[in-house]
Amino acid sequence: MDPHYNTEAEAYRETIKAFLAAKLPDDWTGMGHFDPEERRAFIAEWRQTLFENNLLAVAWPTEYGGAGLSLVERTIIAEEFAKAGVPQGNDNDGFSIGMIGHTLIEWGTDEQKKEFLPKIINGEQIWCQGYSEPNSGSDLASLATKAELDGDEWSINGQKIWTSQGHSANWIFVLCRTDPDVRKQAGISFLLCPMDQPGVDVRPIVNASGHHDFNEVFFTDARTHKDNVVGEVHNGWAVANTLLGYERGDGATVAGIRYGEELDRLRAVAKAKGRNEDPSIRQRLAWCYSQVEVMRYQGLRMITDAVRGYQQGPESSLAKLISSEYHQVVTILALDIIGAEATAPSGRDSATGVGFDDVGSPYSSQSWVTAFIGARPGSIYSGSNEIQRNIVGERVLGLPREPRNDEGPWKDLVRS
Repeated sequence: MDPHYNTEAEAYRETIKAFLAAKLPDDWTGMGHFDPEERRAFIAEWRQTLFENNLLAVAWPTEYGGAGLSLVERTIIAEEFAKAGVPQGNDNDGFSIGMIGHTLIEWGTDEQKKEFLPKIINGEQIWCQGYSEPNSGSDLASLATKAELDGDEWSINGQKIWTSQGHSANWIFVLCRTDPDVRKQAGISFLLCPMDQPGVDVRPIVNASGHHDFNEVFFTDARTHKDNVVGEVHNGWAVANTLLGYERGDGATVAGIRYGEELDRLRAVAKAKGRNEDPSIRQRLAWCYSQVEVMRYQGLRMITDAVRGYQQGPESSLAKLISSEYHQVVTILALDIIGAEATAPSGRDSATGVGFDDVGSPYSSQSWVTAFIGARPGSIYSGSNEIQRNIVGERVLGLPREPRNDEGPWKDLVRS
């Protein structure tokens, strides 16, 4: 079976390929050969190029400054950018354009859309996400960060954790408890809060490989205007779940491409080290190839369903389960192929402490060790895999519901 796009879609793919060929250097192989400073400079310049060519907010309606492209067109852009090894924006644009931008388009007032959307797309406002807390990760609705109305402003107090790219953001969309006396989901509001103020303290979280991708954010009487509530006061849970639906964007087919590129690099390492003839290594590489193909076909199925009008629901948990557990396995294999060199790694580090390295990255034992370390928490963040399995079991397969700790004879012992 060789699934393919229709003629019209493939014609648009040629348009995107031509754009990439015109805007990237002739010898371009990906961002893998940049040092950190060069990488940051390229991403900033590339974002401006996308902005000038209306390829930044490709899913936004044209009335809000977006490109208003179809799902298939957006998917083709995501695929070709992934193959070329270029981003679809900067490190915060997944939050700025992909999440809060779409959520404001759906839930925001006319005044909020006029105020925030132009500043998001031109890069003046850089956003991060304030959801998880130290005691409210998988059980997000139990969050304790509170907001109280004080005149014309909200006063916010509390703590958020695992705030991706919070150190480079100047705005945060933050879930706050605004009514402590009702059922936990019913007393939450969705606030937009500026970070450049004395009441917001961003502290870095450095992971085991020395990378700073996450942060803690502390709010001490932080202020935001009373009108910066999205979707009405106490209705934040509905808004929050809308936003999570935009979290994975248009990248359903990208996982198969990016994991495939990483696997190709690992196969080259195995060949260079003479491990490609080892029957055990060959078998494990073959398993990895099969999983990458599963991800590829799964992505194509999701796109096909969406084109037919079916909106992905709980089935999307399968993609997270497969990819996170696959990456833990393949990075163990990588260290087994590298061998003793992995105990004292050297060379260029990975561009990020989470996920895979940049396309075109040269071999270094350090980058593979970083990928191994970064894959360990993959089954926890973005919703732990235990929670994802419950979602699949209950909402996809129709299995009996998992008992909750706020139900049954012990419910009075649990904070509501």
